[in-house]
Amino acid sequence: MSPEAIKEVIATYYANMAAMNPQGWVENFAEDAVSHDPVGEPPAKVHEGFREFIGQLQAVFASLKATTEHIFITGHEAAVKWKIQGISKTNKTVIFEGITVFKFNDSGKIKTTRAYWDPAAMVAQLRS
Repeated sequence: MSPEAIKEVIATYYANMAAMNPQGWVENFAEDAVSHDPVGEPPAKVHEGFREFIGQLQAVFASLKATTEHIFITGHEAAVKWKIQGISKTNKTVIFEGITVFKFNDSGKIKTTRAYWDPAAMVAQLRS
């Protein structure tokens, strides 16, 4: 995969997450893809749980805006420093950020993600 192709998949991944579009988001992944989001939680088989993941976002947020601040690519892997700003359904603004490491297969699909971020900090903003 070229660096440009990797950047395009990453852009589509975050655009579909921000749009809370489950079908568009899951199309970025290989059939056997696994997500560690966040790292430390049990890994999820993306194609089995993608509607639940996006459904959780839809339940909490009225809108999301995702920004990729830096993308570092080596071979079939990329590390992305990202920031997401959300407006909750109760009209609270939250900002959370982290780093996600992506591994891609030869077909240009995401094989694994490892997301390093602090969900507790995001929840604390929602509750404040």
